[in-house]
Amino acid sequence: MFLSLVLLGLCICFIILQLRPRRPKNFPPGPPVLPILGNILHLNLQNPLEDFEKLRKSYGNVYSLFLGQKPNVVINGVKAMKEAMVIKAAEFAGRPQDTFVSDVFRGKGVILADYGASWREHRRFALMTLRNFGLGKKSMEERIHDEIQHTIKKLDKNIGKTLCPQVMFHNVASNIVCQVLFGTRYEYDDEFITTVIQCVTEITKIANGPWAMLYDSLPFIQNLPLPFNKAFKDVKRSSDLVLRLLNEHKKTRVPGEPRDFLDCYLDEMEKKAEDSSFSEDKLIFTALDLLFAGTDTTSNTLLTAFLYLMNHPHIQEECQQEIDRVLEGKDQACFDDRHQMPYMQAVIHESQRIANIAPLSAFHCTTKDSELMGYSIPKGTMIIQNLSSVLNEEGQWKYPHEFNPENFLNDQGEFVKPDAFMPFSAGPRVCLGEGLARMELFLIMVTLLRKFKFIWPEDAGKPDYTPVFGATMTPKPYPMKVRHRR
Repeated sequence: MFLSLVLLGLCICFIILQLRPRRPKNFPPGPPVLPILGNILHLNLQNPLEDFEKLRKSYGNVYSLFLGQKPNVVINGVKAMKEAMVIKAAEFAGRPQDTFVSDVFRGKGVILADYGASWREHRRFALMTLRNFGLGKKSMEERIHDEIQHTIKKLDKNIGKTLCPQVMFHNVASNIVCQVLFGTRYEYDDEFITTVIQCVTEITKIANGPWAMLYDSLPFIQNLPLPFNKAFKDVKRSSDLVLRLLNEHKKTRVPGEPRDFLDCYLDEMEKKAEDSSFSEDKLIFTALDLLFAGTDTTSNTLLTAFLYLMNHPHIQEECQQEIDRVLEGKDQACFDDRHQMPYMQAVIHESQRIANIAPLSAFHCTTKDSELMGYSIPKGTMIIQNLSSVLNEEGQWKYPHEFNPENFLNDQGEFVKPDAFMPFSAGPRVCLGEGLARMELFLIMVTLLRKFKFIWPEDAGKPDYTPVFGATMTPKPYPMKVRHRR
């Protein structure tokens, strides 16, 4: 009996050891791998960024992790990031199609679509349409300024009071994108915008959180009624709202005279090219891609910027002095004014760096067998960009671990942008909305700082700069006081 139990135990151990995934030949090194679980126990699933940094110190700038049975490569630092995303861009431009995020968005749209003809067609179309609707032109500046007026009205009503700016900044960012996509701005209590902002906030918290990581690591839990299902419901709610708008557009549009992104896409569909990848389903998810990406990233950067400006009043004051000097006699700022505002530019870029909005970007995968920093990376390997490692890299920044605009100023006080500044990622997958985000951040911050002084309330205690981890980093809710500048 005893011998039978020993033999059974040995057989079980042998089977478990056989289930343990093995690193391919010349694959990047990494921590020991457990059967079934892989390296899940090496990570704090609530926020793995510190663990990524510890593993980097142990295994170098390119190392491997197994999420369950799947091998993944984490890349860190400017040198590895540029080799993968710029020099070997096409080889690292894929999107894994078996992850939580790709399942939630069904791999459609443009941001999460896999590398190929459909993705190229949709990205080219999206960039062209954004330009046609004013990106880089006065018309887009006017849209942004019009929306800022609604923020100014809210702040005017709260002079001397304590308010929480979270929803306020989400509203302004979302409404600017809505005007381009749907030709409409929404009142801030409208069902559409309140639902979208709620869904965006919930999905981004789940997307890189513990439940998403467990979903990716343990496929057998994917059909269970667990918290990650909330994201699927949120996408359904949002896509139903966009479908309703699409049906309204189909009734009121004039072919060839587009009012917005939806009309442009419907015009493109009517061309009926044999090899076209355009469809109503992809239109809905492309619109959601742009709406979600354009809301959370910009609003959280603004929240980070004003959190630091309130608690570094000397930096806020220096911004205001430069704004007053450059805009003297002008009714409002224009985007070209940034060239005369090196300090303001430095503060905005430092806010983006310190905010580290998308710390792991969107996951990539290799489109063919490749090499990176001397290691062999097989086709289909998921690539995790640790952008935190670049935005805080020692030797790349004067002050890598503190909020300091000097990181973007040379000895002559001129604005400079180091190679390590890549909050929008790099290469062919660089963020579609980078141009719009840059314009929004400049015009919103300059306009508000010109009119108001932002103050940390005396009874608020010490600020907590630790963000909430997710697909985007979100500052914890904080209070704000506002006074008119004289």
